[in-house]
Amino acid sequence: MIQTDLISILRRNSMLLILLSLYVLVASTATGFMTVNNQLNILRNIAVPGMIAFGMALVIIVGEIDLSVGSMVAVSACLTAWLVDKLSGGALEPAVWTVIVAFGGTLLFASSIGLMAGTLRQKINVPTFITSLAMMATLAGLANLITGGVPISSFPSWYYVIGSGRFWGVPVPVYILATAFVITFTISNFTALGRSIYAVGGNMEAARLSGIDVWRTKTICLMMTSVFAATGGIIYSSLVNAGNPTIARGMELEVISAVIIGGISLFGGKGTIWGAFIGVLFLGVLLNAMTLWGFNPYTQQVIKGGLILGAVFINFFIDRK
Repeated sequence: MIQTDLISILRRNSMLLILLSLYVLVASTATGFMTVNNQLNILRNIAVPGMIAFGMALVIIVGEIDLSVGSMVAVSACLTAWLVDKLSGGALEPAVWTVIVAFGGTLLFASSIGLMAGTLRQKINVPTFITSLAMMATLAGLANLITGGVPISSFPSWYYVIGSGRFWGVPVPVYILATAFVITFTISNFTALGRSIYAVGGNMEAARLSGIDVWRTKTICLMMTSVFAATGGIIYSSLVNAGNPTIARGMELEVISAVIIGGISLFGGKGTIWGAFIGVLFLGVLLNAMTLWGFNPYTQQVIKGGLILGAVFINFFIDRK
């Protein structure tokens, strides 16, 4: 009995054990890996894909998928810069209120895209795979249309704080990542919405018959993911101090990989926000380790792809068990 319980615990926490093993390996072979500053840098680097992964986890658990998050990051950065530029009249030092209004407009735009995806899924029954694939191209084109293909630099001098600033030694994006984690963890574990998400993902028809508003639940998850992606765009616009239409290309694949590595089932109904965090942290640590080891970028891509594939096989094996 004890042996069975131990095997069950090991299966449920397999990715955490793999992550801890990776930490031990890198700490013993890479100088400077375990320093506080390096660990904070890892968390800062995974802040944007991490918060999007939390939203994506809910979307996949509820039985849908969103392939447009990378383009949403790019268009949100460009839209924020464009709004600041227009509201300030091209001023060299835009007022604070212009930045706040730009944030509000960008987040409202993102939530409307999520709402549209949910509405199309409900009214016309268009799979979100198709909808988000089309939206990925549309938003990427919109980012270039807004900027004319040239980055827009319109932010005030203090704007860098959002992406590069620190409070009490901790990077600002890490606080935003922690906030996104608390929000999604609370929703998934302690609210009626969270119970509805798992019920809908597990058996949509049974959830509908039990009185759950299936389409409302799916739409909320899609809207949350879009808003998290837009927040990531704001952070990136601060990091590069411009709205650049080329940022975050391919991020949707990184986010989905992290979610799958973290044990979220692509068939819906299974997975946790904690697992999504483990998955994105695993990728962040792996990238940091390969940089410290001196691997060239092409070798990093090959190793990263192979390890992702291995982690996916492990999780599918555990899921079947």
